[in-house]
Amino acid sequence: MTVFKIHTFTTMDYTPHTIDSKLPDVKTTVFTTVGNLARKHKAIDLSQGFPNFKADKKLKSLVSEAINIGYNQYAPMQGYYGLREAISEKIETLHNRQYNPESEITVTVGATQAIFTAITAFVGNGDEVIVIKPAYDCYEPAIILNGGKPVFVQLDAPNYKIDWELFRSKITDKTKMVIINTPHNPSGTILTKWDMQHLESILKPTNIILISDEVYEHIIFDGQVHESASRFSDLASRSFICASFGKTFHVTGWKMGYCAAPAELMAEFRKVHQFAVFCVDHPVQRALAIYLKNPSHYLDLNNFYQQKRDFFVEGINSSKFKFKPSQGTYFQLLDYTNISNEEDEAIGKRLITENGIASIPISSFNVDNRNDYMLRFCFAKKQETLEKAVEILCKL
Repeated sequence: MTVFKIHTFTTMDYTPHTIDSKLPDVKTTVFTTVGNLARKHKAIDLSQGFPNFKADKKLKSLVSEAINIGYNQYAPMQGYYGLREAISEKIETLHNRQYNPESEITVTVGATQAIFTAITAFVGNGDEVIVIKPAYDCYEPAIILNGGKPVFVQLDAPNYKIDWELFRSKITDKTKMVIINTPHNPSGTILTKWDMQHLESILKPTNIILISDEVYEHIIFDGQVHESASRFSDLASRSFICASFGKTFHVTGWKMGYCAAPAELMAEFRKVHQFAVFCVDHPVQRALAIYLKNPSHYLDLNNFYQQKRDFFVEGINSSKFKFKPSQGTYFQLLDYTNISNEEDEAIGKRLITENGIASIPISSFNVDNRNDYMLRFCFAKKQETLEKAVEILCKL
């Protein structure tokens, strides 16, 4: 018979563990830092990208109905089929691309989870992923966590247009993936048909996977068109299209999004998805499936947000800021060089503490925190909020 000895530990036996962080350089996000400071000083908060007005009563009512009917248990791992079917119909109508609801669309916990899952499914040790900077801050940590290496293409202010020859020069035999974002956060620019055709021609001879972050797909201005990667045959064949119901329907707190991709890519995506979250909020999915049947719920957003953009930029025409009106998203960049030569983080902090208005410094999104002398303001706000913001900005 084996005799086991029980060892009694004393404080002398304990050796502290050394924590080997996978993300040693990641600090508290700029959104949290600015948001906390804005609340402390009771500043008008145009920093974070969420509306301060209410969602449609019809959508909220549909969620309540779904809860009361009893859709309160797990949804299918891929997402409620009725919602996947509605997403497929929407994409085909807008972009003339068919995605099979059964094998090519997955409902996700917002677009961030979709992006993280796609990266995790394909990026491994030593793989390179091209990231266009300035970039939303969820891309790089996901790449690094999976052993990959972000490779940057930095865009230049004030136009923030991609130099496609520079982009081409970043591709190596280690390039596994490219991430694009259109309409683009934080710059408010869009990728044109010409841009997408250039991207398609560059990637065509390769096996590189594309993540197309299209969370602002329905917020685009001045009669321009959203050029989804799904519109281009070769791009569609290698792309994960990631989108957000939260952004579209003013319910960012619901964390609802979706991902569309060819079946062979989606099969690998779902292997990660099922163990990361398994499924997404069931009653909200049921509600969205019904809500999407009326296309005006998303097609009217362009006019809705353009009115807010126009009010904001027309209101600050007499200010010292320089700007190009946003082409898409609900963000507007303002060049403050006629006001100050400070670093953007410094003037951003001062605007909160001394002037009572919060924004996001663009250096936070740039390579090596490069200062473009730009601040990002969110105009997805109530009319009275924008009126107060314009008044403050015009006094600077």
